[in-house]
Amino acid sequence: MKEQDGLPPRRHLSLGAIRRWDLLAPLCMLFLTLMGIFAIHSAQSAFHGTQWRGQVVWFLGGIALYVLCAAMDYRIFLRQAHWLYGAGILLLLALWTPLGVSHCGAQRWIRLFCLQLQPAELAKLTTIFLLSATLSRTRIDGAIESKFLLLRLFVIFSIPWLLIFLQPDLGSALILPPILLALLYVSGLPGRFFLLLAAFAFAVLALLAWDIFRYRNFLDESSLCPDRHGGLYQSHSLFPLKDYQRNRILGFVAPAAVDPQGTNISWNLRQSLIAVGSGGFSGRGSGDDQTRLGYLPRSVATNDFLFSTLAEGKGFLGAFSAVTMLMVLSWNNLRIARLSRDRFGRYLAVSAAILLAMHTLINVGMTLGLMPITGVPLPFLSYGGSFLIVCFLLQGIVQSVYHRRQNLD
Repeated sequence: MKEQDGLPPRRHLSLGAIRRWDLLAPLCMLFLTLMGIFAIHSAQSAFHGTQWRGQVVWFLGGIALYVLCAAMDYRIFLRQAHWLYGAGILLLLALWTPLGVSHCGAQRWIRLFCLQLQPAELAKLTTIFLLSATLSRTRIDGAIESKFLLLRLFVIFSIPWLLIFLQPDLGSALILPPILLALLYVSGLPGRFFLLLAAFAFAVLALLAWDIFRYRNFLDESSLCPDRHGGLYQSHSLFPLKDYQRNRILGFVAPAAVDPQGTNISWNLRQSLIAVGSGGFSGRGSGDDQTRLGYLPRSVATNDFLFSTLAEGKGFLGAFSAVTMLMVLSWNNLRIARLSRDRFGRYLAVSAAILLAMHTLINVGMTLGLMPITGVPLPFLSYGGSFLIVCFLLQGIVQSVYHRRQNLD
């Protein structure tokens, strides 16, 4: 460009500079988060709830962290993975200190100053860092040849998984195994290993089915009500589940056996199905509905069952749009994984894709009665600051992987 009147040439943002950044992910994230804020506001409008304001604050903080992580070189997390993993474990252990906050028999939150955080969500992120870092430093040749590496990975995975399971938080515990399996698959582990894992998983499910069968017989023989006499069976079983978790599984496979009237254990699910079905194609708008009238409990309408609130208010169009955006975001992360020039970046992007996909699958599945009810939030949509921040952090790191895909040292 020629200089005019002694002034330096104007600088324009070139098309090549724009292409160095992925624009699809931030657009999807913005769409989903705004949709979630409006759905939270709608769910609480009847009693003037203010959770949507808190979600806006977390949203703004998430944007700042997203920009920061996107501008950083993601390989810094490779060098600091052990320290970050240790910090995540310490946060989980803090649940059993005076910092821990108990709610409905679960020890899942800690209070730091004026904030209430859920360490399990942060531990997912730090575990992903160390799993990805460990795999990126050593190439897997086979299950036998890499047995010590697999043992290290199992230890890294097991410590946070066990601490999360003991809270108890079965929903979050279900997210980590698919991430580890996906990383092992991408690393090139032979198919025979996954066949052995499938056989092991089948055996565990068989034991679980037998335990649930014995639990149902225990209730029948003792003439006990499952929602009023919880905890009596778990001391007789070797399977590490709480009775309320067994009730949720029974409410899924045999609701008539534990709640024939649909007024106790299966209440949330029944109201969720009514809410989703009544939304129709385009939604009911702002009239009287399951959420505003309180049939779908206010304690779950903005977090675990936000998909039901969204489907009732915006109908099939709104629900389909949200799920489509989440699937596009997961697919985009896999696309970035293929474009990555190093294994650490590839593993981070794959982990982000699996985390989003599993949260979406489990959350939508439980609200539609296709899976047992577990406390798994919907990414970018459900109320809650810890998981929203983790989603923005992870997507910012994936953006950094995409931005640096061509100029790695």
